[in-house]
Order: sequence, then structure tokens, then C-alpha cells
Amino acid sequence: MPPYNRERLRAAVLAVPAAATVMAASSASAQSVTELPAIDVTTASPIVKPKRSKQTLPEGDTAPAESASLPGTALDFADHSFVAVTTMSESEIAPINGATVTDALETKPGISGTSFAPGANRPIIRGLDSYRVRTQENGIGTHDVAAISEDHAIPISPDSADRIEVVRGPATLRYGSQAIGGVVSVENQRIPTYMPKGGFSGALKGGGTSVDDSKDGAFRATAGSQGIVVHADGFWRKADDYESPKGTVENSFADSKGGALGGSIVGPDGFVGVSFSRIESLYGIPGEEAEEGVNPRIDMVQDKVLAKGEWRVRGSAVDAVRFWFGASDYAHDELAIHDPGVEDEFEVGSRFTNKEQEARVEVQHVPVGTVLGELTGVIGAHWNNRKTRGQSFEGESLLEPAHTQSIAAFWFEELALTRKLSVQAAARIEHATIDGSGWEEFHGHREAPPDDHEWHFHSHRFSGERDFTPTSASLGLLYQLPLQTVARLTGQYVERAPDAAELFSKGMHEATGTFEVGNPGLDVEKATTIEAGLKKSVGALRFDASAYYTRYNGFIYRQLSGLECDAEAHGDHFHCFDEGHAGGGGHGHGHEAFDLVFFQQRDATFYGAELAFQYDVARVWKGVWGVDGQYDFVRAEFDNGENVPRIPPHRLGGGLFYRDANWFARAGVLHAFDQNDFGVNEIATPGYTLVSAEISYSVAGEAVDGIVPVATIGLKGENLADDEVLNHASFKRSEDVLLPGASVRVFGSITLN
Repeated sequence: MPPYNRERLRAAVLAVPAAATVMAASSASAQSVTELPAIDVTTASPIVKPKRSKQTLPEGDTAPAESASLPGTALDFADHSFVAVTTMSESEIAPINGATVTDALETKPGISGTSFAPGANRPIIRGLDSYRVRTQENGIGTHDVAAISEDHAIPISPDSADRIEVVRGPATLRYGSQAIGGVVSVENQRIPTYMPKGGFSGALKGGGTSVDDSKDGAFRATAGSQGIVVHADGFWRKADDYESPKGTVENSFADSKGGALGGSIVGPDGFVGVSFSRIESLYGIPGEEAEEGVNPRIDMVQDKVLAKGEWRVRGSAVDAVRFWFGASDYAHDELAIHDPGVEDEFEVGSRFTNKEQEARVEVQHVPVGTVLGELTGVIGAHWNNRKTRGQSFEGESLLEPAHTQSIAAFWFEELALTRKLSVQAAARIEHATIDGSGWEEFHGHREAPPDDHEWHFHSHRFSGERDFTPTSASLGLLYQLPLQTVARLTGQYVERAPDAAELFSKGMHEATGTFEVGNPGLDVEKATTIEAGLKKSVGALRFDASAYYTRYNGFIYRQLSGLECDAEAHGDHFHCFDEGHAGGGGHGHGHEAFDLVFFQQRDATFYGAELAFQYDVARVWKGVWGVDGQYDFVRAEFDNGENVPRIPPHRLGGGLFYRDANWFARAGVLHAFDQNDFGVNEIATPGYTLVSAEISYSVAGEAVDGIVPVATIGLKGENLADDEVLNHASFKRSEDVLLPGASVRVFGSITLN
């Protein structure tokens, strides 16, 4: 059997062009066996020079059509990067146990997770989450209610991803003000964008993990002929309650399944296609209520239709026209046992629904020669329509029906001033209308002794529309330094319209045990950021470093009040108690009180840094061994010196690796330091150290009609030291819910490409 290079296969299987492996070694002495996993802090520019390619026409061109010209994806221009982007390929995702996309990302520099439950782990990017981080699939939002609460799942599985990209900085302007903190984008071929080599490609994969006795499996298949390409995929995952260093974490199970069907017409000038997908997930919420037998859980389902296309215009000022469209119907029920030990039947306490439609169109012009240099750009429009509701069956609903509509225009231009210096400018203007019902002019008073632990709150009901017109702009410089090193400097001003839940929340949220009160008077949130970066993507030493500083004017956040409130409101008033003095002594089903949370707005400052590197030390056996490392931190303070709540701690890590044509092995550690910079009504969180190890073997068979079968099998151990891990950024930190302990995962796949 001929020698086989795992990284080259990875690129072929996933159709990820050179930018997804920007840190692969290229020196003649190392040759192909020294190719290593990508340093994936950054990738290509959101604006690329048009490329007339044959990729959508002949069979055998396996790179996706958008890889030639679609802005914002991992592209051929490995060093042409104005922004920080993390990219993970399918083979990097497979060894990681987890039901969510965030599970695959949260150890990367600058990225962590909320870890509310194994089935609900929302991404945190540079200390920002919820309404500031957009999640999407193939350019269209995931259309969920995950931003409303950390117990809500993102309705997409990592098993369905060909790759995952995390975009920060100016590139997010194309996706809207709700992406002010970053974009997590899942890319796959559910809408085929190319004709597979030999007319067929496919994969079978699966795995099992010891810490939760989980089992998972997935398949995908794409076939095409005479310009018609069809696709099908499906996945299934079942996990029991996981083990922590202190024993089983009750009610931490997660079960999910889903799949998609899609098809495209592919021709010499582009493609157009559509897909239908469905996902179902049932997962438990660990914590105090689970220990009391309440066992809260969420039962979620979503149906989604996506469409997209590209037309490469010939002989005109327009180089390409692209469109994306998505429509979805999402719902989940929050269930619990109301009377543990009396009636062990689950009842629906709340129901959240979201019906959403979204469309985006982009027009890219041909390169224009100017006296300053070649100018390349794209102009686009973005529309969104969303109806959301959080309905309670036991008291005041958290969110009455809210209708959000937005329309936006954006413009990106890139100017190559010299062979070494490029400039990029971008702008976006958006108009959002949010119609809903909430509370305003909110005030409260404490009772006199002997009931001085009791508070009474009153408000006036607000019903109507709020209109916002956020505007944003950015400017970036990219300069080629000696020794194949690239420097970048970007500045951006971004405005974000408040979300419906930030404006109109007004009731109990059972799964989180909170009583949330929005603020219809919130103003546009404004952020000014400057960021500098340095990258070297070839040679024995490869690295990527970023440092950033952001000043927020009117930062919107949820503040724990230190009070516990009645589960039910009475008209437009309710009463609360100092924490620990509520009747029943707790919160949740069967108790009297929920933690009171207010949406507030204050000025704040965020700053931080991210670093990742790899170094090929020497050749050994049939390959190369080396070292890698990473470091990241974010610091966030309000103007009065108080810390912003739930900010992740400093992290430092590194490891040793070996790679050759068939084998890959790595052992490493990632240490999170104590988090003593905590917000009001928070507590300090001790540090922890994650020890991990991975080994895998891949082998390719003989090609048949141009299709190469490849088999991979591997083992990965996580938290092998069985350290006690508490996540400071999680709302479950206050309940001391530990994350999984020592775990070993076996995984494997067979691909045909």
C-alpha cells in the first residue's frame, strides 16, 4: 500500500483549502510527513480576490465552490488575514466527546463555553456570549432561543459538521449586530456546492466514551451526475449521566438525533441548491433541583429549510452574485417532576418557540485597477424576521410573543497598495424593529421590621415597538514582514441593538431557577475595538498571536441581585426576599423563590490576548516530533472598577506531538488559573489542570474510479488526572456542578472521497 499522509487526506475529505491547514510545514527538509494540525487562531480575509475556477463544473474537483470566492470562509490565501478566525476540521472534531459544537471548541485560545448542561453548552468568545455571539450553519443563523438562557441548546450537532469556524473582528459585520462578539459557523455539504470526484463521496463514523457511557454514530453521502448532486446525512448520540471526581452528576444525560436531505444543480457558472434538516434533543439539567428529585429536562425539536446559490457572472463589472436563505420552526418544552416522591411524572412548566426567516444577498465586483492599487469588494443586503415566545404554564410568562424584524446593508472593500501592504474597509447600517410587552419604570422597597428581609417590587407594563438603527465600520491593515511573518492591525466601531429578551423578559425561568426582568428602555450598545496580530504560518516555527482592547458604551448584562422572588407575579408587581430568607428555602419546582436577575446597562472595558504556536524539533522514526503551546486571557471591568460577571480565567497549555504518514500522537496539559476577578454576587473559582492524550492511525486503500477509501481509528483521553473542574463562566458555578472527570474515548471512521 502506498504511503499515506493524514493531513493531505484531511484536506481532500473535508474540501478545506490551504487556509485550513495554514500551519502545515512546507520546508523541503521536513517534506510531507511534517505536516501538523493547523494553528487555528486565524485564517483568510473576509474579502478575497475573485478566482475563475472550474470547481463547480467537472467531476473530481472536490473543493467546495465557495472556497474559490466566497467571503468569510477558510480560503486559499493562508496569510491574507485581517481578522482572527479559528478553524476545526472534521477529523479534529471526531476525537472530542460532546453533544454540542462548543464542546469541540472550548479549549481553543479565546474560546470557552457556558457548560450549563451536557446538552446545552453555548460558546463564549473573548468573554462574550449570548446576544453577542451568533451561531450559524452554512451562512444562515441557527434560529434558536439559546441566547435567552444558557440551558437552551444550539440546534446543530458537531456530528453534522465538515468544519467549524469561529470568526472575530470586522468580518462579523456581514452577519449583523448580534454578532458583535463573534460568529461560530458550522460548514457542511448539506447543500452540495461541487460535483464529487468519481460521482460519489461518503463517510461512516462513530465512537464511544467512558465518562458517560456515551455512544454516537453518523453517516453522510453525496452523489452526482450530469450537473445534479444530492446529499443525505444523519447522526445519533446517546449519553448517560456523567462521572465527576466526586461521583455521578445526576440528571446530566443527553440524547440527540437528526439528519438532512439536500440537492443542487451545479454548472460551469455556479450552483443553486436547497436542503431540509431536522434535529431532536432531550437532555437533563444537573444541579440542586436534580439532587432534590425535580430532574428538570428540555425536549427540543427544530425543522429547517436552507437554500443558497452562486452565479459567476461572465464579462461584466460583477464577478459573482451569491444568496443564502433559511426558514425554521423551533420549539422546546421544559419539563420537571413537580412533586418528587409523590407523583414522579414529568409536567411541562414552560414552552419556548421561535419561528424565523433570514436571507442574505452579496454582489462581488471584479478587481478594479486604481492609481493606489487593485481594489476588490462586495456589497450586500441582509434581512431577518423572527417571532419568539417564552410561555409559562405556572405563572407570568418569561417572554410574551415578541416580533423582531431587521434589514441591513453592508459593504467591504480591500485595496492592495503594494505587494506587501493591503488595506480593508467595511461598513454596515441596520434597522431593527422589536415589538413586544414588558415592564418599565421598575422600582422596589424593603419592608420594615420584623419583615425587613422582604422586598416589594412594582412596575408599569410596556407594550409596543422599539426601533434601533445601529451602524458599524472597520478599517484594517495587513503587512508582509520578513521571515514569512505577517502583521495585522484593525480598528472597528460596532453598534448592537438590544435583543427582544433583553428588553421584554418579565418572569420566572424554571430551568435556570431565575426570575428575569428586562428593560424596555435599553439603548444601543456601542463598542470600539483595536486589535493587533502577528502570524507566521510556514517553517519549523509557526505561531499566531492577537491582542485586543474594547471599550463598551452601554454594555448590556444580566446582574444577579442577591434576592429570591416568588415564582408568580401578581399583575405588575411581585415580592422578593434577601437570599436565604425566602419561604421554602430555595427555588425551583415545589419551592417558593427564584433568583432575581435584572438587565442593566453600563460602560465597560474588555482587553485580552491569544497565542498559539508549534515548533518542529527534529525528525524521528518515520516522521517528526515537536512541541506546541497556547495562552489566552480576557479582563473585563465596569467603569466603577467592578468586574464583569462570568469572565473566563487565564489559561496556559502545551504539549508534545508526533506525526508521520499514518500515525498521529499528542500529549498535553491545559491549566486554568484561579479566577479571583469575580463580579458582584459571584464567588472565586479555583483553577484546574486538564491532562489529555491522543493517538490515531489512518490508512488509505487503493483508488477505485478515482475514489479513495480511508480508515481511521483512534483513542483520546481527557482530564486524565481526574481534576475537579468548575467553570467560572457557568451559572451552575454557584451550585458547584463539576464538569466530567477522567475519560477515554474510542473513535473511528471510514471515508470515500
